[in-house]
Amino acid sequence: MTDIVVPTLGESVSEATVAKWMKKAGDSVRKDETLVELETDKVSVEVSAPEAGVLSEIVAQQGATVSIGAILGRMGAGGSEVASAQKAEAPKPASRPPAPQPAAGNGAAKQAPPSVQRIAAENNADLSGVSGSGRDGRVTKADALAIIENRGAQQQAPAAHPPLAARIVSDREERVPMTRLRRTVARRLKEAQNTAAMLTTFNEADMSAIMAARNKYKDSFERKHGVKLGFMSFFVKACIAALKEIPNVNAEIDGDDIIYKNFYDIGIAVGTDRGLVVPVVRDADHKSMAEIEKEIGELGIKARDGHLKIEDLQGATFTISNGGVYGSLMSTPILNAPQSGILGMHKIQERPVVVDKQVAVRPMMYLALSYDHRIVDGKEAVTFLVRVKEGLEDPERMLLDL
Repeated sequence: MTDIVVPTLGESVSEATVAKWMKKAGDSVRKDETLVELETDKVSVEVSAPEAGVLSEIVAQQGATVSIGAILGRMGAGGSEVASAQKAEAPKPASRPPAPQPAAGNGAAKQAPPSVQRIAAENNADLSGVSGSGRDGRVTKADALAIIENRGAQQQAPAAHPPLAARIVSDREERVPMTRLRRTVARRLKEAQNTAAMLTTFNEADMSAIMAARNKYKDSFERKHGVKLGFMSFFVKACIAALKEIPNVNAEIDGDDIIYKNFYDIGIAVGTDRGLVVPVVRDADHKSMAEIEKEIGELGIKARDGHLKIEDLQGATFTISNGGVYGSLMSTPILNAPQSGILGMHKIQERPVVVDKQVAVRPMMYLALSYDHRIVDGKEAVTFLVRVKEGLEDPERMLLDL
């Protein structure tokens, strides 16, 4: 037998939740084939088969909390023999009696709609004598599920770790346990609100120059670099220029000390089905716009597929969040602690503005900087956002470092 154990999960991560088993006991598996997915506070981790063989036993069930080194399951060598032995040793399930057929004149069964009768039949539940909670005593889906749930509770004690699947409460709502990642995001965001003296300042940028540059160079840019020219690389460059001028926004508080960062690791907030993650573009000040676009694209794919590693998420000095992709016109982003600043991008919308004393329609974007007022003064925050605005409205000057 070979033990399948919880691998090292990364710095400061000591436990995980068993999110999903990809195989069942008795299944044959190939070497390096994914067996189980673990969910940590920050990322999902896939545990692969250390060798070819048969998954002979699942020790940690879905929903269980496991520590590093804990046994998740066991594998046996070979294929058909182990699987056959597994099946031979397994107790035969009791044969299920046929579903009770409601007798003629059974009022409860007659008043149950076909969908409820089907649920009862599939779970061998007897609806006779049930007083329905629906209109005119009609038996509802919730009534049938309550019978099934109560019967299961009587037959066995509740599991120590409930499965991650939804638990239906009634016809109108369901209760689903929060994933470990979402619980961690919720806790960290609330801690940021409780700890930092958080304040948000706003400005707006005319996106005409950037949009014109993209339209002019997007084809040649993609041909040369193999990646599309997006807005995010312009924002990363504009923020780095502003961070160099206002270093407090790139710093953090540690006790009674201020730690100034002389590097620029920019976090890019990404929304996924599992929750919010912030992968990091390392040393972004030393990278070209093409390199930034490529890295953001690669990190976005890894985030979508759940393949981000712990090191992809740690150590950002400043964060950019783009709510505009979802249509947000304005927001107040929450700090990604222990950082002191986060920039919120928003939807580009054409609005009438005054240009050279003339009213013109321009593609405008509201910008929001949330900052920790304990370390960043109002003047510094406003100056930072003005520098970002200036860089976006005159990208040639920004790229020439003027």
